[in-house]
Amino acid sequence: AEAANFPFCTIEPNVGIVSVPDERLAALSEISASKKVLPATFEFVDIAGLVKGASEGEGLGNKFLSHIREVDSIVQVVRCFEDEDVVHVDGVVDPVQDAETINLELALADMAQVERRLERLKKEGRNPKEKEAAAVETEALKRIMEALEDGRAARTVELDEAAAERVRGLQLLTIKPLTYAANVGEADLADGGASNEHVAAIREKADAEGSNVILICAQMESELLELNEEERDEFLSEAGVEDSGLKNLIRATYDQLGLQTYFTTGEQETRAWTIKKGMTAPQAAGVIHTDFERGFIKAETVSFDEFVQGEGWGGAKETGKLRMEGKEYVVSEGDVMLFRFNV
Repeated sequence: AEAANFPFCTIEPNVGIVSVPDERLAALSEISASKKVLPATFEFVDIAGLVKGASEGEGLGNKFLSHIREVDSIVQVVRCFEDEDVVHVDGVVDPVQDAETINLELALADMAQVERRLERLKKEGRNPKEKEAAAVETEALKRIMEALEDGRAARTVELDEAAAERVRGLQLLTIKPLTYAANVGEADLADGGASNEHVAAIREKADAEGSNVILICAQMESELLELNEEERDEFLSEAGVEDSGLKNLIRATYDQLGLQTYFTTGEQETRAWTIKKGMTAPQAAGVIHTDFERGFIKAETVSFDEFVQGEGWGGAKETGKLRMEGKEYVVSEGDVMLFRFNV
């Protein structure tokens, strides 16, 4: 991906598809002797940084904000290391101030959008067919506006399902889940950033907001890309960490979005599928193909641990661990499933 040491040198977003790390895939693949292994994937969109005034177009802000509207979750990369050779747009390293600058611009953009929507709702409310729905949305947006004016994000406002559905179409920026990625030096990784005052400051801010903080070392992540698996493991061990910051960030974001994994496995392939927590078996089947959901009959289901203990479908059936689940079954994290359908 293109990178630069000065603001506004990068404009268009960089898009990367990354695999969700999951050690369970190897175990399932080995038992099933699968020809292919397909992990779940995650799309990261790297958007250039915002500066003060972005909500009014400063520093190409309108273009950057439009890119942010299209994502499901926001990861703010905040600088937590000192290096005179790496320019900071404000001339000083202050991750809390950086985060507050970004959050303020996101909030100002949301306030402008909410104001415009409230004006339109006045007209929609005059239509008898739209009156009730418009009233629900108006009440929700007024509560969101109060929060924004009070310095709180839209995500802090609790909405019922009907109100949330009405508001969702606005793609408000501060309603999206937020994670801070603290970009540190390699020396800070071993103690989890405990001795870094910048990390401590951003963690305090995140705790107050109900957000997450994940440590990454962008320089090290770049170097890891050049190594094979054995070399990467040795590199991480020497740095005093078990996993790369990117892997930790993927897992944290995956969980923050309320996602979970179920598996299908057989001789042809072992695959991880991503679904929303709370999805039923037919909905999970629909992620594979809409015909699976439309013609759903039953789902042969076994937990990952029981599948491994039984060394496959046959062993799980012999030990009575294999279950036949119907349309009301809510899929659990790590279920191994085989769908039966008819269309």
